[in-house]
Amino acid sequence: MASVASSPVIFKEFCPLYYLLNAIPTKIQKGFRSIVVYLTALDTNGDYIAVGSSIGMLYLYCRHLNQMKKYNFEGRCESITFVKLLSCFDDLVAVGTASGRVAVFQLVSSLPGRNKQLRRFDVAGIHKSSITALAWSPNGMKLFSGDDKGKIVYSALDLDQGICNSSLVLEEPSSIVQLDYNQKVLLVSTLQRTLLFYTEEKSVNQVGAQPRK
Repeated sequence: MASVASSPVIFKEFCPLYYLLNAIPTKIQKGFRSIVVYLTALDTNGDYIAVGSSIGMLYLYCRHLNQMKKYNFEGRCESITFVKLLSCFDDLVAVGTASGRVAVFQLVSSLPGRNKQLRRFDVAGIHKSSITALAWSPNGMKLFSGDDKGKIVYSALDLDQGICNSSLVLEEPSSIVQLDYNQKVLLVSTLQRTLLFYTEEKSVNQVGAQPRK
């Protein structure tokens, strides 16, 4: 009987991304004060590495061009608590902060027919506390955001018209810890339970019967 050959073992080495870390300052000067920069949020895909910081600056590293770009919120500096990338027809990144601000950046692309001007969309003042989760629909037309007070906001984006309409769709008694969206169903995990929210019917189906301890 012929023996089945085992697949070859591939060794990989893991090391700090110094080329990325060296492009992010460890301190900034604000007036007479020197402020330490902490890295507070991270997301990656095949095209970008997005890093949020404690000074409200989003550092976006393009893996194909080996370039770092910076994006920020106007106004006060506040810590970025969550970032979420999406590659669809356009490259998008959603950013949430400690005070509940949520913004979407539509990135510039050099490819034909893609977006040629950086645009920003804001989720207007529904969240009042720290953003703890963000989830995209695959086509980039829907964004769901959750905060540490249990609010979940749905934002409908029209990238062609430059419009973002947001509304509160669900409110839980404990902090949102995870969101994921697919096929008109939003998976929601909180500190107390996990549920499925059916976005068209506006109905909730809890996963499991017992609350988390």
